[in-house]
Amino acid sequence: MEKGLSEGETLLAQLFPAKAEDIGQYSPLTLAYIGDAAYELIVRSLLLRQGNAPVQKLHRRASQLVKAPAQARMIRRLSQQGYLSEAEEAVYKRGRNAKSHTVARHASVSEYRMATGFEALMGWLYLKKDYGRMLTLIRKGLDAGMEQILGLEQKDGCPPVLEEDL
Repeated sequence: MEKGLSEGETLLAQLFPAKAEDIGQYSPLTLAYIGDAAYELIVRSLLLRQGNAPVQKLHRRASQLVKAPAQARMIRRLSQQGYLSEAEEAVYKRGRNAKSHTVARHASVSEYRMATGFEALMGWLYLKKDYGRMLTLIRKGLDAGMEQILGLEQKDGCPPVLEEDL
């Protein structure tokens, strides 16, 4: 898989040349912009690993994982359990503290800001091409409900009820 990514990145650079940017120079909201897309692509890919399913069902499951409250839970879990390096924590905080002029409809301001920080961290790791670290943090940040949505083995043996099952 890494080989395919590097070939794609090479082709991208050849077909669409761009100036090199220092990742640290991107605004936190720009990092969150690309991080949102990268995280959603990972979630969708993980859902497809479970096998073919109706698109509406895939969308509902993905939405449960990419919405602001779920991302806020993930970053809270990662931070509280000490999984973030100092640099990762700094990127997260830059994203969380960024002044955004939008708010999520189904999230508190606090959740939305935490989710923006999470997305900024995902964007920073993506632009660094640190895909392994992205996947590791995503896996460690999942709670039992999220694991069930992705079809992963439960840590506590008690699968929670999903929103779509209500």
